Amino acid sequence: MTLFDCGKRMPDALERDIRESDLYRAAELLYTTTRQPGTGQISDAAEVHVSPDGRHAVFSGTLAERLRGVLPTRVCQVDLTSGRVVVLTFGPNSDRLPKYSPDGRRVAFLSDRERAGDFQLYMLDMASGAAFAAPETEGWIEYLQWSPNGRRILLGVAGHGADQSSGQGATTSRRTTDDRLMHCWLPTVETGAEKHSWRGLWVYELETNSVRRITGTECNVWEAAWAGDDVIVAVVSAGPQEGSWYSAWLQIFHTGDGQGRRIYSPQYQLGWPVASPSGKHLAVIEAVCSDRGVVAGSLMLIDRDSGATVLVDTAGVDISYSEWRSDRRLLLAGHRGVESVLGLYDLTSGSFDELWSSTTITTGGFYIAVSGLNDIGDCVLVGEGFKRAPEIAVVCRGQYRTVRSFCLGYSDIAKRIGSMDSLSWESSDALEIQGWLLRPSDAGPHPIVMNVHGGPVWQWRPAWLARKAMTVLLLLAHGYGVFLPNPRGSSGRGQEFARRVVGDMGGKDAHDCLAGLDYLIAQGFADPKRLGVTGFSYGGFMTAWLITQDRRFAAAAPVAPTTNQVTQHLMSNIPDFVKLFLADEYKNAGGEYYQRSPIMHAHKARTPTLSICGALDRCAPPAEAIQFHNALVENGVESMLVTYPEEGHGIRKFPAAIDYAARVTAWFHRHM
Repeated sequence: MTLFDCGKRMPDALERDIRESDLYRAAELLYTTTRQPGTGQISDAAEVHVSPDGRHAVFSGTLAERLRGVLPTRVCQVDLTSGRVVVLTFGPNSDRLPKYSPDGRRVAFLSDRERAGDFQLYMLDMASGAAFAAPETEGWIEYLQWSPNGRRILLGVAGHGADQSSGQGATTSRRTTDDRLMHCWLPTVETGAEKHSWRGLWVYELETNSVRRITGTECNVWEAAWAGDDVIVAVVSAGPQEGSWYSAWLQIFHTGDGQGRRIYSPQYQLGWPVASPSGKHLAVIEAVCSDRGVVAGSLMLIDRDSGATVLVDTAGVDISYSEWRSDRRLLLAGHRGVESVLGLYDLTSGSFDELWSSTTITTGGFYIAVSGLNDIGDCVLVGEGFKRAPEIAVVCRGQYRTVRSFCLGYSDIAKRIGSMDSLSWESSDALEIQGWLLRPSDAGPHPIVMNVHGGPVWQWRPAWLARKAMTVLLLLAHGYGVFLPNPRGSSGRGQEFARRVVGDMGGKDAHDCLAGLDYLIAQGFADPKRLGVTGFSYGGFMTAWLITQDRRFAAAAPVAPTTNQVTQHLMSNIPDFVKLFLADEYKNAGGEYYQRSPIMHAHKARTPTLSICGALDRCAPPAEAIQFHNALVENGVESMLVTYPEEGHGIRKFPAAIDYAARVTAWFHRHM
């Protein structure tokens, strides 16, 4: 079988086991080609950090031993001149988030080599190559940062039992004990105020090789950064529940006594706090957000001592990353429309200078992130695109240069993308909407599958499709086009554009998507009789919603959807999201919770639907997909429900990811 020979035997969607189908084998071959399991080759990279001398960078490299579970990562180092890569750690499980010490002699990183999912701090001596474990914390470490003087490491620790964010899979982290296994019949008990789920700050002292907690349970710390050698700036909330993040504020802590003071209360949500080397100047991003850790918006500068705040004009760029290169200059990265942009802000002059932008290259992760090289804005990033595999690259004086590519056959696969066009069209109210259309090389019009992104505050941008979008490649191989709209509420268009979805989920943003399809038909790109729709998370909601409002679709596949806003509020771990984005309360009978629930309109649907969910999902509980499936069946609509027992929010593990890509492709092929 060749890479694009999907064979004659399409899997029957009703089968539980489709591993013998040609399409499953084709999906498996695509993953095998791009990951090269068992060869020791790096297939993906993330979390890059530049050495103090600017000669090297460390990063988390993915080395697939086999296509099973979550693919492990290793700490790797690249020479930025020669491109030579060396693997520095060897697990087992995953080693990630490497950070050079200020003197470059050590690299701190996180590893779950002792217990899967329980990440703890490790230190790597760069001279000897020896790594050792720091004392354990009471919980799993989410992030780390060296103090400016290099004597301490700040640790953000989540208690065992805390939920991961939606972007991490929205599952609950619990440490299994032997006693628990012996008494597996014991019930779980929840009060709504479990103390073990709090997030707090710890400090590792290099001199004594010891750790200590510096915050208690008077507040929950979501993320933090040094603001001097003895001061910390943090995003905190009053409670540990995932939904509490939506009302978090900015606080200053002193490491000596852990006492804090509120320094900034935002109108919306906060992310990515950072401080200048002296600690005097703080920067934080404020934006209307749908998911913790998915923050792109306005850059706020705050004086640490006085609390004075300045909103920075970033020339229309939604900022997703900031890094102080000196007390005067701040390296910035973000998105403007379909562009990924790098810039430099000068505190003295108050000017923002754009350094580099691209419509075809971005980075992995939810938004663009980089690591600075100097105070003039040069930096290192992991570049990628629709036709570009991940690569370590340098942007120097506005020029992009590839240092080391990790392409393992993806360039041949990407040839199936005949064209990748950025589009714009007018919605029903004349608002300009943007998006992407990927098409096979043969002449159109093509059957089109519209894929609505999650959030709703996020965006489609050029991405390496072999990471989480293998379905797109399979659809292209079968002659389908894939439409990726960025309706109102998407990032990259400013906060006013993002706020347009608040209080109107499934309203005008749904019209934006339908208007995009009308545009594709009018341009001769799309076959109006062969239109499909899919989406994950909010895109799952939009998929379920659209087929109850419009009958143009031949097939649908909502993934991790929200279909009943009342049960979503009461069963998910982010009830605050529902209340915020509906601008209503569930006790308002007949209000927005009722009107914007797809199950309440299921009697109007006629589209064959494949609903997919993860049994462990805390963000969009499986009950949401179950309810919609049952409502469709009750109303005589062809419907199938697929539940992956070991998945949370999104299908992330192998071989479930292979099954998912094959099954969704087969569903559209069957009906389109």
